[in-house]
Amino acid sequence: MLTDAVNTLPVVKIIAHDRADTYDLLAAEEPLEIRVEFGTQGQREVRNIAVTMRTPGNDAELARGFLFTEGVVKNTSDIASIQHCFIACAENKENVVQVIFKEGITPELKNAERNFYTTSSCGVCGKGSISAIRSSVSYTLGNDHNCISASTLYKLTDILNSHQEVFAETGGLHASALFTTDGKLLLVREDVGRHNALDKLIGAAVELGMVPLTEHVLLLSGRASFELVQKAAMAGINIIAAIGAPSTLAVQMAEEFSITLIGFLRNQRFNIYTGPHRILTSVKL
Repeated sequence: MLTDAVNTLPVVKIIAHDRADTYDLLAAEEPLEIRVEFGTQGQREVRNIAVTMRTPGNDAELARGFLFTEGVVKNTSDIASIQHCFIACAENKENVVQVIFKEGITPELKNAERNFYTTSSCGVCGKGSISAIRSSVSYTLGNDHNCISASTLYKLTDILNSHQEVFAETGGLHASALFTTDGKLLLVREDVGRHNALDKLIGAAVELGMVPLTEHVLLLSGRASFELVQKAAMAGINIIAAIGAPSTLAVQMAEEFSITLIGFLRNQRFNIYTGPHRILTSVKL
């Protein structure tokens, strides 16, 4: 099903020695500006917090998840509403989401001390310091009894693939999915940016009152970067499985917060980088 997340564009297709003019479906990528409005009646202030390149759709979830995982808002009940609007620019139309806080509530803007310009591939670029990110995590992980079997892990990628609607049309999106430990898919979100897909997912979970997600499993369609592990930690996630590879900093972050981190989950195999005690196998680890 075609949505704003998919664009149809003309292409020239070459197959062997044949050439043909045709059309291709591509994942849309557009800027989203996230603003916050706060203060008291008659003294409201608006701040531009971030500009991120994302796939249109689930923008309110993206804004909510972004502010939550970056520590700008600790309690999302402080948010009165999230309004979506369009600003006509000279050369293009830029999407804007304004997060309106309840009267008297001030967001934690000190956690936004860096210039929050992000791209679809890097949500941590320009971060003032790694220690500032680590200090924002609210949940203490490691004292849980969460676990998942290897046989269940093997099934997750096929389940995710069957629910990636836009990826099936374009082949150009990342996905984040939330599962129960017995393999039931609860939520899935797609975006051109890995961190956007996860922010949308966590934003949806926050809105549904599911956080902290200490009894769930996060599946990432690509690699596991530091920023994704950090965002998962902010939501209380303690089992992360990625189809791709983790970075060294992602492994260090997972180790620090007692998160089980799995990489290369495909073709009936995977690597456990941290927290092997949460993975049940027939082979002694």
